[in-house]
Amino acid sequence: MEQTQEITRAARLSVAPMMDWTDRHCRYLHRLLSRNALLYTEMVTAPAILHGDRDRLLAYDPAEHPVALQLGGSDPAELAAAVGVANAYGYDEINLNVGCPSDRVQSGAFGAVLMKSPGLVADCVRAMQDVAGAEVTVKCRIGVDEQNPEAVLPDFIEKVAAAGCRRFAIHARKAWLEGLSPKENRDIPPLDYDLVLRMRARFPELHLSVNGGITSLDQAEEFLDAGMDGVMVGRAAYHQPFDILGAADARIWGDGGAGRTAEQAARDMLPYIEAHLSSGGRLNQITRHMLGLFAGRPGARGWRRHLSENAHRDGAGPEVVEAALGFVER
Repeated sequence: MEQTQEITRAARLSVAPMMDWTDRHCRYLHRLLSRNALLYTEMVTAPAILHGDRDRLLAYDPAEHPVALQLGGSDPAELAAAVGVANAYGYDEINLNVGCPSDRVQSGAFGAVLMKSPGLVADCVRAMQDVAGAEVTVKCRIGVDEQNPEAVLPDFIEKVAAAGCRRFAIHARKAWLEGLSPKENRDIPPLDYDLVLRMRARFPELHLSVNGGITSLDQAEEFLDAGMDGVMVGRAAYHQPFDILGAADARIWGDGGAGRTAEQAARDMLPYIEAHLSSGGRLNQITRHMLGLFAGRPGARGWRRHLSENAHRDGAGPEVVEAALGFVER
């Protein structure tokens, strides 16, 4: 019960799972900026966990807590088996992806296309919960293709909640599985925040987070003030991590502890970078997530350029980050 309360509190502000972006290096940086925000992995498919390199897919730094694993799949038994493997890694939440519109997700009959099969999603949730060591949640869209979200979304939530899911993150856009690319699906379908707010009123016993198009901490606070239980921020948290997360502990959770400056966060990454390099990693695997740390600040362009031009070079180390800091600390 205590773990559920802690993760629910953390879910007041979360960083969305984003393919190729929210890997463990990205999450380590984000945790330096906010002690409280809930962080999500990239989506990992159940078959990948069952047949692939589990440590590469699931290992993370203990400092990342609270951290949630997002799974992709549509076979209840396969998802349950993947959760059984993931239990050993101690994630604070297991999230089922019912929102990703990419071609490879559709071809596997999971992701956003599952909005058409709430009964199957309910079966998946039940199977996952039977073995999960952490809370099982769902991230979904408001509908897909020609569906009417006003009818589809409440029916979906009701059926999946009946299977035991108590927490949903709702991307306030439809997904068009035919005719729009995954990138276009993040921008073109109109946002319907009002519908998500109506779901908040309709299902008061559930914890609902809103996702999609949220670009500032001010906007996040507006949704919380309007009654949403949580706000999930995607690309803005990646491209402007300090703007979204740097003041979040104080503003979202009333956590008055002195937060790090962007400069301190960059310097606090250096021991982590050294450990990664000593284990055979490369600098740019980490610094690619740090490019937006000083977004909007004088010297930010120099910071980005220096990292982009030098972090990929053989033998590049912490001195590249130190030199890049010179552009923003002058």
